[in-house]
Amino acid sequence: MARPRIVIVGAGFAGHSAARRLQRLARGRAEIVLLNPTDYFLYLPLLPEVATGVLEPRRISVPLAATLPGVRVLLGHAGAVDLNARTVEWADPEGRRRVLGYHRLVLALGSVNKLLPVPGVSEYAHGFRGVAEALYLRDHLTRQIELAEQATDPAERRARCTFVVAGAGYTGTEVAAQGTLFTAALAAGRPLVRDLPRWLVVDTADRVLPTLDPRLSHTAAEVLRMRGVRVLTGTGVDRAGPDGVRLSTGEQVPTRTLVWCVGVRPEPLVAGLGLATQDGRLVVDEFLNVPGRPDVFACGDAAAVPDVLRPGSLTGMTAQHAVRQGRLAAGNVAASYGHGRRRPYRHRDLGFAVDLGGWKAAANPLGVPLGGVAGKAVTRGYHLLSMPGNRTRVVTDWLLDATLSRQPVQLGLVRGSAIPLAADG
Repeated sequence: MARPRIVIVGAGFAGHSAARRLQRLARGRAEIVLLNPTDYFLYLPLLPEVATGVLEPRRISVPLAATLPGVRVLLGHAGAVDLNARTVEWADPEGRRRVLGYHRLVLALGSVNKLLPVPGVSEYAHGFRGVAEALYLRDHLTRQIELAEQATDPAERRARCTFVVAGAGYTGTEVAAQGTLFTAALAAGRPLVRDLPRWLVVDTADRVLPTLDPRLSHTAAEVLRMRGVRVLTGTGVDRAGPDGVRLSTGEQVPTRTLVWCVGVRPEPLVAGLGLATQDGRLVVDEFLNVPGRPDVFACGDAAAVPDVLRPGSLTGMTAQHAVRQGRLAAGNVAASYGHGRRRPYRHRDLGFAVDLGGWKAAANPLGVPLGGVAGKAVTRGYHLLSMPGNRTRVVTDWLLDATLSRQPVQLGLVRGSAIPLAADG
């Protein structure tokens, strides 16, 4: 009898964790296939450090082949899934379409930028979900400071030195906190713009980091305030244009930069699977199994996993949940073959960490709120423990950043047109 084939779609936190555990459990008794558009796992929490020149992009791009020995990695995008025939249609990077059969399917499709119906956002804002977007932002920030210095119109100079972030969650807060340090360093040696860089964070919530402990929120807000970042809560973006944004308060902010960090939504492929969804996420039971489909599992951002500790609610779309759900999905797939027993998803938060750049961070390991150097140490230690590889390279870049100045150059490798903020869905 041929070995069973287990196909995992997506190599984010959930998919990578599932593949890693399945490889250990299977010990060659099953063929594990991982379908993903890239040959690396992207450690998203450190993306702001790529955008601000602390880390090089390959540091947070962990090779799948090196971390998943024994797993067959296919480069491509998943398309239609025939649940009755147990096949996944996919296309490789050159557009050739293939069909892949499976005995068990793990859907770890992840998420994409969340858009709101705001005029101009899809044309003039840029998201922050991948390496290309981080590299573009790094070049863009550098370019705006350089163009501001050579501008003859004071109004244009101020606009180019004004940076707006929509969204005060994890990503938006970290981008603003670290971005202000980066632009200050870029402008430091340029007398005409030295005092001009300013950052503005807007969010419809009543505080920054609205989903976290208020004590962490307060710590982050204080750091932003000390760095001169203007935080507007209870405020959204009404319209975006080439020369500025209009806020829901009616205020017009001249700027050439709008970073869209308002949240994420499940990968659009979910809607085309013909399966039940909740809030755009695949409905699963507490065992991460799709109801009525014992051969299909889902985990991570694309799965509506019931929170058994808070009946009636779903687990959050966070990396912490995705990693643990990926591991559990792997265990329950193995249990479906008689290896071990299946378990429900139960998880208590171990705490969160938000890197605010410099020697500042906000963390609450096991519920203990920390800030400053202690928070920074916990935050960086947490990231090193969570990364599946490249740890030495990351530490080396951190040490270099602490002792040397960053290189203020724009490489122009990624243009804005290459990373559109998709407006579908």
